[in-house]
Amino acid sequence: MTLALTATVAVSGVPVRALARAVQDPLARVDPELRAGARMILERPAPQWNRETLAMIRSIPPVETPPPPSPATVEQRRAPGVSGHPDAPFELIGARPGAGLRPALIHIHGGGFIVGRVTDTTAMCQSIATELDCVVANVDYRLSPETTFPGPVEDCYAVLAYVHANAEALGVDRTRIAVMGESAGGGLAAMLAISARDRGEIPLCYQVLIYPMLDDRTGSTVRVPDFIGTIGWDEAGNRFGWSSFLGQPAGSPTVPHGAVPARLESVSGLAPAFIGVGGLDLFVDEDIEYARRLVAAGVPTTFHLTPGAYHGFDFIAPESRASRAFTGAWKAALGAAFAPAAAST
Repeated sequence: MTLALTATVAVSGVPVRALARAVQDPLARVDPELRAGARMILERPAPQWNRETLAMIRSIPPVETPPPPSPATVEQRRAPGVSGHPDAPFELIGARPGAGLRPALIHIHGGGFIVGRVTDTTAMCQSIATELDCVVANVDYRLSPETTFPGPVEDCYAVLAYVHANAEALGVDRTRIAVMGESAGGGLAAMLAISARDRGEIPLCYQVLIYPMLDDRTGSTVRVPDFIGTIGWDEAGNRFGWSSFLGQPAGSPTVPHGAVPARLESVSGLAPAFIGVGGLDLFVDEDIEYARRLVAAGVPTTFHLTPGAYHGFDFIAPESRASRAFTGAWKAALGAAFAPAAAST
């Protein structure tokens, strides 16, 4: 429910429309099964994004997640750096050398480019390795603002190159390598797909972009509707995250090639894609537009929109109907891309 503040006059110098955003009930459009998680998020104080608060947020211990029922093996590896960058650490999950060639997934965790740990998604990657019978390389890329573009993307590319170069030793089928990420990880996965296309060295069979962070203009030069991005990742966080990653203010007139997927001149020739997002997510418009551009460019694309869902809803409420449908959709799409017949066509 929204209070009836619809006049366009100003109150104490503040436009009433701005006040309406503040008093709007953020739960009004949320799927009922997702509301408990939304309340939990809203009860937390919103961060004031700057370097000092970033250090504090990074120091918070991670939430422990239970291991999957039959955990796949986890090895710590380092991929040789490319283009003069340092070696890139990663978790090699589910490798079974000598057991035949299987598909591989390069996974990239989220965190707005500025926070997050590779171990945040270890258990999830173990589950993927087991359920889809694949090898997963979970990338421990460098965070921003300490490392700006292209550093984090080069870390991801180094791991991709390592898996491709050592495919036989790892038991990986070179024709069935995909990339995946959530939020900022989804943005980096999109950038990695762009880099793979541009370099022409390593073919990708698929890209799974889970509510990907694709456009630095969102929340800076492009504003979203009042009810979008009010739960979880918001406009202020997005401006800080992109500014930290790019090393320049979000929404600047120009950006480096490949740094902002939404600003890419041409998306032709990119790997087939799955893009999924919630209807209340800050990224919903940019994700819809990216999917539209891929379709228009002839890139096979599956788009999954979940009404009433906010950013990260599938992690917050994994047992909800909406989350199970969402997770099932991307797993089915990735599983189809991993099928040998799909890889050979």
